Amino acid sequence: MTSPQRTLRLARLATFAYFGLNGFVLGMWVVHIPAIEQRAGISHDVLGRLLLVLGAGAFLGMRLAGPLADRFGARAVVPASGVLLGASLVLPGVATGAWALGAALLVLGFCNGCLDVSMNTHAVQVEHRYPRPIMSAFHAVFSLGGVLASLVGARTISWGWSVPATLTGMGAFGVLVALVIAPALLPRERGAGGAQDGVRADGDGGDGTGRRGRRPVPPRIWALALLAFMLMLCEGVANDWSALDLRDVLDAPASTAAFAYGAFATAMTVGRLLTDRVAGRIGSVAVVRSGAGLATVGLAAVALSPWIPLALAGWAVFGIGLSGTVPQLFSAAGHADREAAGANVSRVAGLGYLGMLAGPALIGALTRYVPLNAAFLVPVLLCAVAAAAARILRPRVDPVLTPGPHGSLPGNSAEQRPGGGTTVG
Repeated sequence: MTSPQRTLRLARLATFAYFGLNGFVLGMWVVHIPAIEQRAGISHDVLGRLLLVLGAGAFLGMRLAGPLADRFGARAVVPASGVLLGASLVLPGVATGAWALGAALLVLGFCNGCLDVSMNTHAVQVEHRYPRPIMSAFHAVFSLGGVLASLVGARTISWGWSVPATLTGMGAFGVLVALVIAPALLPRERGAGGAQDGVRADGDGGDGTGRRGRRPVPPRIWALALLAFMLMLCEGVANDWSALDLRDVLDAPASTAAFAYGAFATAMTVGRLLTDRVAGRIGSVAVVRSGAGLATVGLAAVALSPWIPLALAGWAVFGIGLSGTVPQLFSAAGHADREAAGANVSRVAGLGYLGMLAGPALIGALTRYVPLNAAFLVPVLLCAVAAAAARILRPRVDPVLTPGPHGSLPGNSAEQRPGGGTTVG
C-alpha cells in the first residue's frame, strides 16, 4: 500500500506537471501568434481586440472552475481542464478568419482559466499537508513550461512544420499528459467538498440556522483580490512595455531592448524558485511586503534611469520583487476557508487576471499625456500601496481550525505554516 508520504510526493509532482503543461500550451500559442495572424488574414489591431476575447474567456473559466473544484474536488476538475486545454490548442491553428479565431481564442481562454484556478486549488491542498510553503515553485514551473514551448516552437518552425500540424500534435501531447498524471492527484478531502461559492457542504448558510444559502465573501478575500489586481497589473506592464521602454525612451537598439523583458522574466522565474524557502523563514507577509517594496525600487529606477544598464538592472529587480508576491496571495486565499478554497482562489486569480489585462492598456492610455517612463510611476505607486497593505495576508486565528503537525494553524507564513495530517521532509 502506498504510504501517505509517497502519495503526497506524487501529488506534488503531478501538480508541477499540470503547471508546466499550462505554461507549455499557452507558450505554444504565443510562439505561433505571427503565423496564426497571417493565416487568419487579420491586422495587428484586430489581433489586439481578439486577445481581449482570450482574456474574457479565461476570466469566465476561472469563475466557473473554482466552485466546481469545491463541489466535485480538484482531482476531477484539474484533469478535465487539462484535457480540454490541450484539445483547444488545435482551434487557433485551423482558424481562417477573424470570427473563427475569436471563437477559438474564447474557448482556449476559457479552458486555460479552468485549469489555472483548479490546479492552484489543488496546489493549496498539497501545500496544506506540507510543513513548509511550496506554492511559488509551482508558478516557477509554469514559467519553465513557457520556456520549453519557445524552444519546441522554434525547432518545429525551423523544420517547416505547418501551424495546424504543430498545434494539433502539441495539443494531443497535452491531452495525453493530463490523462497520464491524473491518478497521482490527491483524493477529494472528506468535509472539504460540496461547498460551492460560499455554500457549506452541510447545507449551513453560515449563520448557524442550518439554512442553505450563500455566505457573504469575507472582506479579507476581496482585499487579497485587490492586491492581486494591483500586483498583476504591474506584471502586465512589464510583459508589454519593458522592451518599448528601452527602445523609445533610451533609444536602445531592438536587439538590446529585448533584454529588458528577458531580464524581468528570468528574474521572475529564479525568484519563484527561491521564494518558498524564504517564505518558510520569514513568512508570507514579509515576502509580499519586502517583494512589493523591492519592485517599487526597481520600477522607480527604470522610470528615472537615463542609462540602459541601470534600466536593465531595474527590470531585473522589479522581476525579483514581484516574483513571490502573487503565489502568496493565492495560497492565502486557498487556506482562508478550506470549504470554499476553489471559489476564493478563483476570485483572487480572476481579479488579478483582469489587472494583468488592464495594466498595458492603462499605460498606453497614459502615454497620450505623459512620456512612457513617467507613466510607469502609476505601477510604482501601486507596488508601494501593496507593500503597505501586506499585513492583510496574516491569517485570522480561527478556534475551529485543527493545528498542523508543528502545532500551528493552516496559513502560509513562518508563524503559521501550512498544516495537515502528513509531514514530508
